Amino acid sequence: MSLNWDTVQAWTDATYMPGRVRPMWPHSRPRASMWRFPLGELTVSSFTYGVPVTVIGPTADTSNAVALTTVRGRATHYLDRGLQVDARRQLTFVGDGTCGVGHMIDLDEANLQLCLTIPHASLVEVALRWWDRDPGERLWRHKCLFGGESSTWRALLDYVVRTAPATAAHPSRDRVYAAMQELLLGQLLTEWATRAGIDASCERLAGPGYVRRAAYYIEANAKDLPTMTEVASEVGVSVRTLSGSFRRYLGVTPSEYLRVQRLEGARRDLIAADEGRTVATIAGEWGYVNLGGFAAAYRRRFGEKPSQTLSGSR
Repeated sequence: MSLNWDTVQAWTDATYMPGRVRPMWPHSRPRASMWRFPLGELTVSSFTYGVPVTVIGPTADTSNAVALTTVRGRATHYLDRGLQVDARRQLTFVGDGTCGVGHMIDLDEANLQLCLTIPHASLVEVALRWWDRDPGERLWRHKCLFGGESSTWRALLDYVVRTAPATAAHPSRDRVYAAMQELLLGQLLTEWATRAGIDASCERLAGPGYVRRAAYYIEANAKDLPTMTEVASEVGVSVRTLSGSFRRYLGVTPSEYLRVQRLEGARRDLIAADEGRTVATIAGEWGYVNLGGFAAAYRRRFGEKPSQTLSGSR
């Protein structure tokens, strides 16, 4: 147990994330209990500070994401746009500090957290193996809660926490840890993607590698209206080859695929729009000059007017 805030701060910076641990009661001393265990590229840790605290971070560059599970007590996580959510027992918060996503959490004196500290690069590698792609900032910037006492995620965490330390001296430890890491990150990405509105079951596209790369390039750059010559050059094939392969494997031309991605992107922005944002502004950001044409295409695809989507988000 540590009664020193400097020790607590140093441990938090090294294990959880570079942040600021601030007691809610002035001049209170911690009664902190802190434990950590390396699991392949991950760090599994558990901590309680023993007094109510606020943790704010990251306060420095970090290449890690964190998954924080409330084992005991109460944790209040501050999400986007000032939204705060109480993480009741066995719920997990996930956030990635690599994209500059800040995190603030209030912990009561009884709180006990189980934390996974995860290199962002490890998440990307698993995403590439499972989905054939890096999902990008749409996922990495999304903060959310998931899990629960009877969830698959919580059962997997329990298994790892019980089994990993007992395997530390086993000759096959590295292979066991690699398998555990793959299971944890695969399940984490699946839960995370679901709450970010990403259909992971559709992430792996059919066709040769250049078709998938072209589709992902179009998705990532849809706002910039890339030409098909630019897309073909990016993946190293001719426009004719690219167009024929898109028709064969995806059932649309590259230009049609781009139109769909622009409409889907505009819809996401309409749903997430803050006060003051208009249909015209959002349509313009996605390259639509003719608002009538945009509204007609939008209604054909989604069955409602853009203004209805916007008003429904407020």
